[in-house]
Amino acid sequence: MITAIDWGKVERKKPLAPFSTLHAGGSAESFIIARTPDELAALAIASQKEGWDMTILGSGSNILPSDDGVFGLVVVYQAQSITVDPNGMVHADCGSLFQNLFLKTAQAGLQGLQFAVGIPGSVGGALVSNAGAYRSEVSSFLVEIEVVYNGERKWVPPSFLEFSYRDSLLRRPNPPKCAMLRLRMKLERGRAKDVFDEARDYQRQRISKQPPSASAGSFFKNVNDLNFAQSLDFLPDRFKASGVVPAGYLIEQAGLCGLRHGGAMVSRLHANFLVNVAGATATDIRSLAELVKRKVKATFGVTLEEEVLYLGDWSAFEPRLNRPLGS
Repeated sequence: MITAIDWGKVERKKPLAPFSTLHAGGSAESFIIARTPDELAALAIASQKEGWDMTILGSGSNILPSDDGVFGLVVVYQAQSITVDPNGMVHADCGSLFQNLFLKTAQAGLQGLQFAVGIPGSVGGALVSNAGAYRSEVSSFLVEIEVVYNGERKWVPPSFLEFSYRDSLLRRPNPPKCAMLRLRMKLERGRAKDVFDEARDYQRQRISKQPPSASAGSFFKNVNDLNFAQSLDFLPDRFKASGVVPAGYLIEQAGLCGLRHGGAMVSRLHANFLVNVAGATATDIRSLAELVKRKVKATFGVTLEEEVLYLGDWSAFEPRLNRPLGS
């Protein structure tokens, strides 16, 4: 276990585009990889006690770093341990891939995480955004999370993160300085064949709908509003009944599929994917996102909210919407 930051392992001005699935963004002021919970804990304790800015990345699937870079220390957390007890208790490092967590639990005959198949993020990233799909979400299965908070390493209950739809305490403006190390969750037993059959169905749906180009996954959150859902003639009955309006439907109906800004484009395959098709900058991508939000607001009267987190220095950002936009 390290007890302080080993500055000999810290890199300066490290480009972050390779650590983002959008393949865009500037550089980290300082950068280091943490490969164990102890390493991340030591970094978090030091940074919290000294008041340094620290940003933790997993697999980079739900983030967009600013072209102007990210202040402070950026830590890529790569701890990968996952263990499953016969009683259904699961222990996982938050640097583990979310899909690997599903695979390990399914192989052990546990059910509940089928929705995670094909989701490219890390376990920690899944917690930050309370990842979910197909009427399930990760917070439903949590028992406790090990964190570093206020310079102290401890286990906390799920209520500490104040989960809600695609949201947690760590996504909100000015979030507390908190590093997530590991989790414990409890899953129920199921038939392995049934678990994998359901997961394969979800995977087929994802493959048929999701574009292969570089993206952050779903860029915007769905809209939860029963009255709004029931007012939309084009919305399938299952969504009207649940009151969920997928953001992709609104973007598509606003006529934005195929819309480009610089190297960024609204996918024709899935309208809630903003894809990097030609060396897009982070500014290109966020500018396109702003245009999508404005068009959807003008068409339907609702404001879309990003699932993607904007990291770093966006203080000088202004949407570059005067550049040519075309399909």
